[in-house]
Amino acid sequence: MDNSLGATNIDIENSDLELDWKPRKGMEFDSEQAAYDFYNRYGGKKGFSIRRETHGKNKRTKELTSRLFVCCKEGIRSKDKRDYMIRKPRAETRTGCGAQLCIKLNRRNNKFFVSHFVEEHNHPLVGKECSHMLPSQRKVQDSQGIDIDLAHDSGIGVTSLYELMGKQAGGRDVVGYTKQDVKNYLRSRRQRSLEYGEAGYIMKYFSDQTLENPSFYHAMQLDSEEQITNLFWADAKMIIDYGQFGDVVSFDTTYKVNKSNRPLAVFVGFNHHRETIIFGVALMYDETADSFIWLFETFLRAMSGKAPKTIFTYQDAAMAKALRHDMPDSYHRLCKWHMMQNAIKHGHSFLTEEGGITSVLSRFMENVEEEDELISAWDAMLDKYGARDNTWLSSIYDLREKWGFLYVKRAWSAGIRSTQLSESFNSALKKYLDSDHNLSEFFIHFERMVADKRYKELEAEYDMCFRLPILKMHVKMLYEARRVYIKLIFEDFQDQFESSLEASITNCVDIDGGKIYTVIRDGYSRERQVKRDSDDIVSCSCRLFEMKGVVCRHIIKVLREVMQIKEIPEHYILKRWTKKARAESVQDMHGREIQPDPKLQQASWYRSLCSTYIRISNRASENEKAYKLAMIHAEKLAKEIEDLLWSEMNANGDENEHTTQSTPIEQLNGNVVNAKGLKKKESSRGRKRRIKSQLEISMEKNKRQKQSSKKAIEVTPDAMNNVYKVTIDPLCDEENIAADLTCNADQFLEQDISASSLRFLACSQVLHHSVLFL
Repeated sequence: MDNSLGATNIDIENSDLELDWKPRKGMEFDSEQAAYDFYNRYGGKKGFSIRRETHGKNKRTKELTSRLFVCCKEGIRSKDKRDYMIRKPRAETRTGCGAQLCIKLNRRNNKFFVSHFVEEHNHPLVGKECSHMLPSQRKVQDSQGIDIDLAHDSGIGVTSLYELMGKQAGGRDVVGYTKQDVKNYLRSRRQRSLEYGEAGYIMKYFSDQTLENPSFYHAMQLDSEEQITNLFWADAKMIIDYGQFGDVVSFDTTYKVNKSNRPLAVFVGFNHHRETIIFGVALMYDETADSFIWLFETFLRAMSGKAPKTIFTYQDAAMAKALRHDMPDSYHRLCKWHMMQNAIKHGHSFLTEEGGITSVLSRFMENVEEEDELISAWDAMLDKYGARDNTWLSSIYDLREKWGFLYVKRAWSAGIRSTQLSESFNSALKKYLDSDHNLSEFFIHFERMVADKRYKELEAEYDMCFRLPILKMHVKMLYEARRVYIKLIFEDFQDQFESSLEASITNCVDIDGGKIYTVIRDGYSRERQVKRDSDDIVSCSCRLFEMKGVVCRHIIKVLREVMQIKEIPEHYILKRWTKKARAESVQDMHGREIQPDPKLQQASWYRSLCSTYIRISNRASENEKAYKLAMIHAEKLAKEIEDLLWSEMNANGDENEHTTQSTPIEQLNGNVVNAKGLKKKESSRGRKRRIKSQLEISMEKNKRQKQSSKKAIEVTPDAMNNVYKVTIDPLCDEENIAADLTCNADQFLEQDISASSLRFLACSQVLHHSVLFL
């Protein structure tokens, strides 16, 4: 019998003979790894795990000459004084087991042979159904690691990921690793990603992005200690989106990133399908005026100096100061949603009543259109609720030009409701980002969110091409609108057209070579003034077209009935809302035309070449002469391609060098190279959850105040049974329980009930109902 064995010479799973899988003295192996694999398979069959122990090497050649494999329970764990300090020390896993296999190198044939084998164990062996859990039987293979990486980067949790892998493999017992191994693998990957620190990872990430697309822009701000404080980035697609739809921007910093509590500043807007798009992102150290000034200057530099017409933010003095400095010509508008949250935090008692905010403040944000009307209505509101001393209401009134409807309607807003972007975007962030994510994971999952947002535009494009909006009336103007506009804007226009049929022109006045028509909608009292100048340009006092870009019902009424126009005049069709909104190209800050994906054409060429050469390979492999012919021409073609690419690279060397020097990376190279790290923010030790914004804290505080009237702890004597009945409200938090304990300490002492006992039971959430104290 030949005792020489390679790594795959014996298949123990398909053999019923013990001699085929049991080690024997004198058995030979091609390598040390082959011996390990054989003994490991034997251990899996028997029910124990193995590990490598001591080894011998040639002192001169460093060649391995011997190896001892032992049972994983070999030896005795030494005593550790820390075990006495830990409530729950680690369980014992070593029993001093003597089972082992020793191999030595035979210099005659350069193979390893078994010199010593001990079979007996001093501990119970694991059953066959659990053998896959043994440490030496578990390993995440390279191919499996790729699957784990893809699943994890797609946002699949460890539990779901392991369940998926188990189903793919036909059961968890044949996957080859456990759920804990997946956690260990991912932890090791996180550690490797930050091998050079957070600053090193950031520089590498930005460098890789710039190599993929030279139009990628980034910037960093360093402090006096050369620590990164603020960083901003915008990829090529973000810059293109801003060039085409950057007329209105919503800026928000309320989301805090992971345990570092860094504000995530995001510039967002709407595309022509009214889907959220991202223009730029920043990780900030703080929210001071200086930081915002740097950020807005950097943002404008990335966008070739183009400022938005309108920018939405929440109420913040530092942010407002920076906007006045960097974007003086942009209309600064306050976000309604954030205003309402601030009202809860700072407002009068009437603002905290259910529906109070909507009924009181919304009128000034949506309906009041005249200055005198706003002033009188505001004074009446203050008198009605006795709120003249409310400092927050006074401050917000001073900022009325940023939120009052009579001021808002004078500026372009693309029809954005001030609540939409902040609410939807922050809600989406919470689905992708987690407080446990480190910096590398943050970038991975933020890119997922960006990709999903962009895919929504493709879905809208498909829907626009595949499904035509329904025409409510067969009118030429509506046919024209459906042909030109995207779906949502057409539907808005069609609603305005339908409402125009219910409107009437009640008066006409000649003025300055033009006319003013009074239009009123049937059943409504508010009149609108439609002005027609000498050039037949029509405008309306409702200013719907100036705010949203959609012709209002009042203008449509005058166009059709007075001017006898049956099609939409060209100057009323904004390209922003048409199907050709993305027809124009966008240039970056260096004047280069931006390509969203420079590798798109390369990928197309690659697929075409693969298809061609696969077909050639299939045919050439059928015959030896055809095969040789294909190989000769393939080698010749490969040489010609290398020569062509090399000559073009040399010819464009100077141009490429000049281009590289003008990229954002090189402009900021001094800062990047000298960055010593990412400046840390102070945070509470042991915090595991995302840091909540002040608005969220104020809302929760208000909720607790509503519950404060309820007692956290109640003690009721039961004379019949000679006991005291103690009830702890499970909805109350530790703060309320502690306060109630302090206020009622005397009562508890009189009844001989330990307050510390109540505190312990309540705070450890043992009590969810009544308990009895004798």
